[in-house]
Amino acid sequence: MPAPKKKAQISVYLDPDVMRSLSVYAARREQPMSLIAEAAIASFLSPDGDERREAAIGKRLDQQDRRLARLERDVGIAVEMLAVFVRFWLTTTPPLPEPAAKAARAQAGTRYDNFVAALGRRLNQGPKLRQEIPEEVETGSSGDNRQQDRDHLPGDA
Repeated sequence: MPAPKKKAQISVYLDPDVMRSLSVYAARREQPMSLIAEAAIASFLSPDGDERREAAIGKRLDQQDRRLARLERDVGIAVEMLAVFVRFWLTTTPPLPEPAAKAARAQAGTRYDNFVAALGRRLNQGPKLRQEIPEEVETGSSGDNRQQDRDHLPGDA
């Protein structure tokens, strides 16, 4: 049998914090520090280490991209919903006469509190509006339907 290869010895200088971390890690694993250091150096120098890191980073970036796309979609839905509501409200609600306007202003705080409470109940019960809207909303043949939407607000005959 050939004699086992003798490992080469090196001497390195480590930052005290790194040395402390190495010592704690080796003690926790009940392994010699030299074995831990050798494995760390081998992992660092491994040619597929970069590929694994790149794949992991790519996977995380893809997840973030999908989350960002969902967030962008949800914000777009919220903005359009608010715009449609405001247009509808402005076109269907006549201005109040002054005595009624004063009474409405007096009740504004209570009505707002009721609105916030109703919103809280809606958010807790589900399903959310964004779940009711398909992922891909098909547009008509005209492409941009904003004028058509203005002409046909909810409640129009």
